[in-house]
Amino acid sequence: MKFFKKYVFPIIIILVIWQIIAIVFKQNFLSSPIETFRYMIKSFNSQILLHAYYSVIRILIGIIIAVVIGFPLGMMLGYYKKFDNSLSPIIYFIYPTPKIAFLPVFMLLFGLGDWAKIAIISTIVVFQILINVRDHIKLMDKKVYYHLIALQAKDIEIFRHVLIPAAFPKLLSAVRISLGTSLAVLFFAENFGTKYGLGFFITDSMMRINYPAMYSGIIVLSIVGFLLFLSIDFLQSRFVKWDKKA
Repeated sequence: MKFFKKYVFPIIIILVIWQIIAIVFKQNFLSSPIETFRYMIKSFNSQILLHAYYSVIRILIGIIIAVVIGFPLGMMLGYYKKFDNSLSPIIYFIYPTPKIAFLPVFMLLFGLGDWAKIAIISTIVVFQILINVRDHIKLMDKKVYYHLIALQAKDIEIFRHVLIPAAFPKLLSAVRISLGTSLAVLFFAENFGTKYGLGFFITDSMMRINYPAMYSGIIVLSIVGFLLFLSIDFLQSRFVKWDKKA
C-alpha cells in the first residue's frame, strides 16, 4: 500500500491527465496513453527491449567507471590538504564547463561507438562524486579519527574504518543527483554514430512520424531512470544503516 501511494498513484494521475489532453486537443503528434501502451506491448520484445538494453549498459558502465575514479579520489582530496590544493584548481576550471561540450572530443578519441557515450556519462557523474565526497570529508569533525592517529593507525585503516563509511551516503547522493543529467546527455549522444539506444529510437520514431513509438521510447527511458533511482534507494537502505538521515 505504501508503494502504491508513493509511486503508482502519481503515475496513474499523470496518465489520466495525459489521456484527457489527448482527447481535448486531438492532435496527431499527441498519442494517447492507450495507443502508446498498445504499441509498446506489441513492439517491446522486437524493438524497444534491444534499444533499452544498449542504453542501460552504457549508463551503468559510465556510472561504475565514475565511482571507481571519483570516490577514492574525492576521499584523498578531502583528507590530504596538499593534494587538494594541487588538484582543485584543475577541477574548478573543468567542472563548470557543460559536459556535453566534451562529446566531440570523446568521439575523436574513442570513435562513434559506445565508449564515447560511456565517457561522457562518466565525466558527468565523476565530478559530482568527487566534489561531494571531497567536501564531506573536509567538513568532518577531525576528532572522529584523531584518536586513531594517536594510536598510530595507518592511513589505509582510517580510510577503511572511518572515511569510507562516512562518505558512502554522499557517494549515493551524488550519483542520484547526476542521474537526470546523465540520461539527458545519453539521449543526445545516442543520436550520433549508433543505431541502438533509446535516444536514437525516440528521435528516429519522431522523424518517421511514428508518435506512439516515440512516446513508448520516452516512457521506457523514464522507467530506466525510475529503476535506477529505486536501486540507489535500495543500496542506501541496505548499506547505510548507520546514517538514518541519509
